[in-house]
Amino acid sequence: MSVLDLVRADLRDFGGYRSARSDKLDGQVWLNANESPWANSADIGSQLRRYPDPQPQRLREALAGLYGCSPRQLLAGRGSDEGIDLLLRALCRPGGDAVVVTTPTFGMYAVSARLHGTPVVDVPLREDDDGYHCDFAAVGDAAERTAARLVFLCSPGNPGGNLLRIEDIAALAARLLDRAVVAVDEAYIEFADAPSAIALLEESPNIAVLRTLSKAHALAAARIGCVIADAALIAVLQRCQAPYPLPVPSVEAALAALAPASQRLTGARIRETIGERARLQSALARSPGVRRVVPSRANFVQVRCIDAQGAFEALLAAGIVVRDLRAMGIPDALRISIGTPDQNDRVLRVMDALPVPAGAAA
Repeated sequence: MSVLDLVRADLRDFGGYRSARSDKLDGQVWLNANESPWANSADIGSQLRRYPDPQPQRLREALAGLYGCSPRQLLAGRGSDEGIDLLLRALCRPGGDAVVVTTPTFGMYAVSARLHGTPVVDVPLREDDDGYHCDFAAVGDAAERTAARLVFLCSPGNPGGNLLRIEDIAALAARLLDRAVVAVDEAYIEFADAPSAIALLEESPNIAVLRTLSKAHALAAARIGCVIADAALIAVLQRCQAPYPLPVPSVEAALAALAPASQRLTGARIRETIGERARLQSALARSPGVRRVVPSRANFVQVRCIDAQGAFEALLAAGIVVRDLRAMGIPDALRISIGTPDQNDRVLRVMDALPVPAGAAA
């Protein structure tokens, strides 16, 4: 079985758009892309008048080194969002070929599917005192029953913070080997101290992994992410990608962030975030207005409040903005990102001062 068998039949031979930068040409006078011959006065390095390389080799090599894969297995793009969209475009026919999601989860899977005209099949996560859990057997059943071409898993999950066992991901991919691609979104994996599904690629060509520099590497505004998958699937995704996805300033920022000194600082901040997460979870669990704190392996905690509206308003009045999860169908939940120690202390002061509604039981 080839992963290309899962690609839309009408796109298997699709060549995509060939831009002026698609061919590797040498020259001194570049007049092939209808660019301005003069730099803009705001263009300090005289680089911005030229269209960028669609897939800068230095960036692909740096990301491949970071994630432990071959550059041929990696497609860089605009955050994880573009990877989600490209997988849908390449694998799912509009109006057919369902995708499977496990709510509560990252909303862009369903949003991208809807924009593409692709049916969404939901297999809700189960929740108990240990947090959220994925019912992998039910996910496999749903994918087979609906002839889904794509399954989205988020590990650690957002907004649940739950980590999926690598063995369960491998078993699901094996079950769906000739049926669907299993896309594992690892936007928060650096905070979990856990193995990546990238290690499964050799045995499971129908796995695709989404990674990003937005979270642990603190480059959210640069919009650099990637899809890591079988090289044949990566080649298809690249043909479906817009011509110039990676702005030069973003590429330069990413390369600087992946330099050894920056990597050491990132590692130290990840460790501090993990420590602060444990402290925040423990302290919030003792707050009078908190019903429970959901165990998390990400850079946030989900807090179930006795009065979620009151907690949200009290935090906002103190200048602290958190994510209200009630619109996601979790009626008592707030998601609080892990901040600096001082920021976390401010959160705890507000939460500790919350009044408990009369008659409410924690």
